[in-house]
Amino acid sequence: MRNELVFHPMDQFIVKPLFGEGPVHWYTPTNATLWMAVAVAAIFFMLVIGTRGRAVVPSRAQSIAELAYGFIHKMVEDVAGKDALKFFPYIFTLFLFIVFSNFLGLLPRAFTTTSHIAVTAVLAIMVFVTVTVVGFVKNGAGFLSLFWVSSAPLALRPILAIIELISYFVRPVSHSIRLAGNMMAGHAVMKVFAAFAPLILFSGVGIAVTPLSILAITAMYGLEVLVAFIQAYVFTILTCVYLRDALHPAH
Repeated sequence: MRNELVFHPMDQFIVKPLFGEGPVHWYTPTNATLWMAVAVAAIFFMLVIGTRGRAVVPSRAQSIAELAYGFIHKMVEDVAGKDALKFFPYIFTLFLFIVFSNFLGLLPRAFTTTSHIAVTAVLAIMVFVTVTVVGFVKNGAGFLSLFWVSSAPLALRPILAIIELISYFVRPVSHSIRLAGNMMAGHAVMKVFAAFAPLILFSGVGIAVTPLSILAITAMYGLEVLVAFIQAYVFTILTCVYLRDALHPAH
């Protein structure tokens, strides 16, 4: 009888109840809610506990917190303008939640919450609603000038306005799918590479091939660490771009 090792790369994305088994309702504590809570707790410990000393010579936690603060503050100011700094706390919180969720998802037996479209869609819709409301509150009907390309020939402006309007409402879709898709794809590929080593060793093809699989998963893990940060950065900088359009809609 032939022995086989069966692995399912997509099983790691299944949302499961924390206690017992059965259907998942909106009020059911799950592995997704657990790891979102862990991400929030990690952010709290870094920003509140890690910086409580306000040391002149900062600790590691304080250094990371100050670096992240300065990095996002400069991003908001450079991309969206100084008048967008009032939204810095929201954007900073958004960045920290995504980057911590991404990094925590790389831990063994962890759950990557940002690999689920249900999570990233909520974040993207919040950004979409916020910038739309800000745009109309600050500019009134002048916010609609965002869709009117005044620099284009007059005959093309109505067509471009329709294209701009469609692209505007597609923003939350692309914003959410980009993050969830990249995180899910990266973790699925890591799972496949991680399964190669035991499969090859188990099947007796050759022990010499197993170290290659280990090197491959190590390289893939390093790449996924980079992707985890880049995707948080991309989501945040796109939020700044959308906010800039809301504050300064004229083409």
